[in-house]
Amino acid sequence: MEKLLQQVRDELIAHVIVESFHFMEPVRVKNAPQPWILLGAGNYAAVFYHPDYEDYAVKVYAIGKTGLKEEAAVYEKLGVHPAYSACYYVGENFLVLKRLRGVTVYECMKRGILVSEQAIKDIDAALDYAISKGLRPHDIHGKNVMVEHGRGLIVDISDFYKQEECKMWVDFKKAYYRLYLPVASRILFPVPGIMLEGVRKGYQVYRKRKKAQLARH
Repeated sequence: MEKLLQQVRDELIAHVIVESFHFMEPVRVKNAPQPWILLGAGNYAAVFYHPDYEDYAVKVYAIGKTGLKEEAAVYEKLGVHPAYSACYYVGENFLVLKRLRGVTVYECMKRGILVSEQAIKDIDAALDYAISKGLRPHDIHGKNVMVEHGRGLIVDISDFYKQEECKMWVDFKKAYYRLYLPVASRILFPVPGIMLEGVRKGYQVYRKRKKAQLARH
């Protein structure tokens, strides 16, 4: 671990730039040094791994973004669970996590890979487990959950400390059972990325309007 941490600080943190341009859009990464590989980017941070340490993932928070300590606290509350990662180290602006392997549900749909009902049930069970630990699952959507060998995993728990209600997963499941599963059970086909992005943007607008309506009542 000490050798990995040294390389994280000397190679990755010293050179990479992770910037946020909009709170509802993924961060942007510049100057990622070789041989570090970008695994993905969320609204707060980008995640990398080094080929010599394939079981670890390093989550680097964007400049000015807060929440790192809160995310570490969430991992501490979760403890050990097969559907979640684990936090091994808390740095100044990065976390060293257990690397989860699989394909996000978003990418599954984009590539035409079946998202099994078992994976959805696994995610449901994992969310119930988080609730039992005093957490409130938040921001669970197609880019934050994965499928590995047909089983469901939850990639991003950074907002689980928030207390407001979030219905993203409830809404996702409605679309899964009413639209996706009836079609995918008969025929699988890749969904164009532009269509998926259109759905994502449309849902953001829907959530914003819904929130405004509730605030007026």
